Amino acid sequence: MINITLPDGSVRQYEKGTTAYQIALSISEGLARNVLAAEVNGEVWDASRPIEADASVKLLTWNDTAGKSTFWHSSAHLMAEALEALYPGTKFGIGPAIETGFYYDVDFGDREFSSDDFKQIEDKIIELAKAKSDYVRQPVSKAEAVEYFTEKGDEYKLDLIKDLPDGSITFYTQGNFTDLCRGPHIPNTGFVKAVKLMNVAGAYWRGDESRKQLTRIYGVTFPKASELSEYLKMIEEAKKRDHRKLGKELELFAFSEKVGMGLPLWLPKGTALREKLVNFLQRAQVKAGYEQVITPHIGHKNLYVTSGHYDKYGADSFQPIKTPQEGEEFFLKPMNCPHHCEIYKTKPRSYKDLPVRFAEFGTVYRYEQSGELHGLTRVRGFTQDDAHLFCRPDQVKEEFKKVIDLVLYVFGALGFDNFTAQVSLRDPANKTKYIGTDENWSLAESAIIEAAAEKGLPTVVELGEAAFYGPKLDFMVKDALGRKWQLGTIQVDYNLPERFELEYTGSDNQKHRPVMIHRAPFGSLERFVAVLIEHCAGNFPLWLAPEQFIILPISEKYEDYAKKVLESLNNSDIRGMIDLRDEKIGRKIRDAEVKKIPYMLIIGEKEEAEGKVSLRKHGQGDLGSMTAEEFRNQLIKEITV
Repeated sequence: MINITLPDGSVRQYEKGTTAYQIALSISEGLARNVLAAEVNGEVWDASRPIEADASVKLLTWNDTAGKSTFWHSSAHLMAEALEALYPGTKFGIGPAIETGFYYDVDFGDREFSSDDFKQIEDKIIELAKAKSDYVRQPVSKAEAVEYFTEKGDEYKLDLIKDLPDGSITFYTQGNFTDLCRGPHIPNTGFVKAVKLMNVAGAYWRGDESRKQLTRIYGVTFPKASELSEYLKMIEEAKKRDHRKLGKELELFAFSEKVGMGLPLWLPKGTALREKLVNFLQRAQVKAGYEQVITPHIGHKNLYVTSGHYDKYGADSFQPIKTPQEGEEFFLKPMNCPHHCEIYKTKPRSYKDLPVRFAEFGTVYRYEQSGELHGLTRVRGFTQDDAHLFCRPDQVKEEFKKVIDLVLYVFGALGFDNFTAQVSLRDPANKTKYIGTDENWSLAESAIIEAAAEKGLPTVVELGEAAFYGPKLDFMVKDALGRKWQLGTIQVDYNLPERFELEYTGSDNQKHRPVMIHRAPFGSLERFVAVLIEHCAGNFPLWLAPEQFIILPISEKYEDYAKKVLESLNNSDIRGMIDLRDEKIGRKIRDAEVKKIPYMLIIGEKEEAEGKVSLRKHGQGDLGSMTAEEFRNQLIKEITV
């Protein structure tokens, strides 16, 4: 017998060789019908794979992230089977699950392929799914794997096999299709009830532009047809909320090929929005004891060699800037933290001085591949609301908790109330990716876990997601459409203070090393604005709206009165403008609605005679008439609330 520990801590005994499906069946038939896979000692397995020793087991369903991933990876195999049936001779690259479904990279040879072929493939996938074919795992030797794909004539699988050690290779077969795959997979194809192919794109084999470009087909599947319908509705709503579309309509930002890909230009209205965010956080930081600093956009190469950024990212970043001085090289700043370490070193520090908190809205530059650029969410130049706290070891947890409070304050003010805190730790199986000692990593990870627990945050733990210099707490926010975004982040770092030889004099009159906390509640201002636009569909909170009102005179006869109203309102530190175009009032109202301006003040003969304005609210319509002073008081009260 073996002992199986379930997530609730209970321990059950089963015969050696039992499967996760059999464990589920012993609990309830309903659970067994829904089990897609299982986590066995933290590793995801097929539900049909025998468990030979004592283990901790978590049964995975569609409601689990790992369950969905298994479902979608299995769907990629099912799509490949459909493609092979419809287009004999097709060759296959890789077909992983992704956050929104799956894709498979395919070589159709000389055959033309487009989205016009999607319907035929979708129908074939559902036909194959109804066969309820089992996904069968088979360990094979390297020689057997090479023989199989040589006979099949699939050079892409052979290219993958050559990097795999003998004894680690497995095939998976469902129906008439066999693939090279580590797995795991769902029990059978019958779980797939609905499919939609979403997109087709090109992708170089192994990301190498010198190699053949394959056809990448994206798809998504669901265990219920109704869930696909809901998903497609969400996709349509997401298109309406796309920050690139709204950013253009609301005149917030633009891109220029002459300026360069991935380098956003902030237009006047976008700049007003951005400055409001900056001022909002700056006020909160001053109250929390931060000091504002400014650092250059470039730094000497040696700065990033010292920090470790050059070794980790130098080859993939913007290349060095050479000066007339022989051998002298500078880099566009990829991070603010090395600069802040040098600011810390400008004078001796005592234990009584700590914590020291430096904050900067610093623009940094990273060379993202052109295919990965996407609006404001993936750019080459972006501004971080960066701050670095230097504290004594005994202050780390308390400072970390204060930063959590600041992040929660920011989220609350902007309506992000659905989030999970992700504790991102080092991958214990691959420590070469990180710098620093095991002791320092242990101290840093413990501080984060304890601080998050004491603040009562809902947390998940992800191994391998830490920064190269330290673990972190990432805030994964769900927007109004239920999509997950990584926004704020807090990181504990024992390593950069070592590399920069930072010191303070302790109460024992000896030199000690401070601990560094990196934090950015917004993360990237560009990315944060993109997420905010899509979250609120461009209907910004009133305090943040670039234009809080617009005055709409019915004709040019009332422009002088409109200007008087605007002057009285602008003197009250609220933002608005007059629409002086020679357009009918109906057109002006429609345009103001499209631009999502919160309030419209309509002025005509009656309003001028009574010294009032007729008020409309975006999305709600007519609110009656009032004086400019009454509107100003109402607006200020609403902003304050």
